[in-house]
Amino acid sequence: MCGFAYDREVPQNDLERVQDFRISFARRQAGEVREVPGGFLVLHGGYARSHEHNQLHIVGPADPEGLPALADEVMAFLPHRRITVHDEALGLLCVPALERAGYSHMTEVLMVHTGPVPEATAADVVERELGPDPHGPLRRAVTAQQRRWMPDADERTVHDLVERRTARRAGAEEVLFLAAHDDSGEVASWADLYLEPAAGIAQIEEVATAEPYLRRGHADAVLTAALRRAAAAECGLRFLVADQDDWPLHWYGRRGFTAIGRAHAFSRF
Repeated sequence: MCGFAYDREVPQNDLERVQDFRISFARRQAGEVREVPGGFLVLHGGYARSHEHNQLHIVGPADPEGLPALADEVMAFLPHRRITVHDEALGLLCVPALERAGYSHMTEVLMVHTGPVPEATAADVVERELGPDPHGPLRRAVTAQQRRWMPDADERTVHDLVERRTARRAGAEEVLFLAAHDDSGEVASWADLYLEPAAGIAQIEEVATAEPYLRRGHADAVLTAALRRAAAAECGLRFLVADQDDWPLHWYGRRGFTAIGRAHAFSRF
């Protein structure tokens, strides 16, 4: 597996390091990368319904007014449009043109953990594979929750959104799937952990709890385990991405995460 490659020769601060990690992760987990003006297009035929794996990344410089046409040109064969603009200022400039073109806009908040590494919890949090279809404990829990989130989605969409974790294995030097369990052994909460020890950086992604297990401390246990594993791997910069308009932003804030920057995501179906 190739090492982590920064897009900048020397990242100057934590925000640049986070941005570069996200860009590198997107490239490395892609099935195909196509360079385009101002950025690159990632594609993965194995997960065609995953917008994460079939989207346009803009890193700049780029013309905000020309971005809708660029997306239509390079993504013409896809049924959706998904664009992530990694620079905060450029992303804000792109909002008017993309909203006029029918895109919805989401602000992604980049948050770093600035608190102390928490003490271990009593909960049992272990590394898990998805497991065999359909009986793997993690696969079973993730699939059931995906159907709760998207009750109208067809089976192919649910399949791609669950299975895409396999592609993420290539995104970083080490990728772990962590899971907390109830007393019967069922998976109650889970998260991805992407480790790049050589660069001293780690990302925690998709912290989620199955609805039957909400408000029982399972997500706290998974988050704590992820932070402790990242610290043990000597990843001093630990970050995650939160939706500016969703409640987990404040939940993470109470657990030692601080916003250091923003990116902008645009979608059209």
